[in-house]
Amino acid sequence: MSDKILVTYASRAGSTAGVAEAIGKTLAENGASVDVLPMNEVKDISPYQAVVAGSAIRGSKWLPEAMQFIQTHRAELAQKRFAEFTVCITLAMSNSDQYRSAVAKWVAPVREQVKPLSEGLFAGMLDFSKLPFNWDTLMLRLTVALGIFPRGDHRDWNAIHAWAKSLKTIL
Repeated sequence: MSDKILVTYASRAGSTAGVAEAIGKTLAENGASVDVLPMNEVKDISPYQAVVAGSAIRGSKWLPEAMQFIQTHRAELAQKRFAEFTVCITLAMSNSDQYRSAVAKWVAPVREQVKPLSEGLFAGMLDFSKLPFNWDTLMLRLTVALGIFPRGDHRDWNAIHAWAKSLKTIL
């Protein structure tokens, strides 16, 4: 096993992928050897000393492929230094502090599989041009029209970089 860190993610519209890239870049700038890969491309985690895994939220839970990654690699992840991050547009809502505990609960199934050393919760981006045209997207458009969810990019790059820097001592 090398001293390499895997940053892996599941993303639907690219917001979580962007966060993963930023985390990987920050870790690399702080001296780590890092691979950033989508979860569906990761077959073997044995070459890594640590894993940082993240997912977007859909339907109040991590994406199915993200949960499948955690379940598939659960035993090995339990033996590695592990951190997780979640990207969710709910955290961009006004009074987002009241929603942080709800979003943290949505990640409980991940914690039940593998205990992370650190968790990052980040607001995401809502770009309808990158979402499929289906019932869920129509309902999401309605919530935006009603002012419930904000449209646009709400990723807080300073918070993302700060969390990634904090991982250096943990991972």
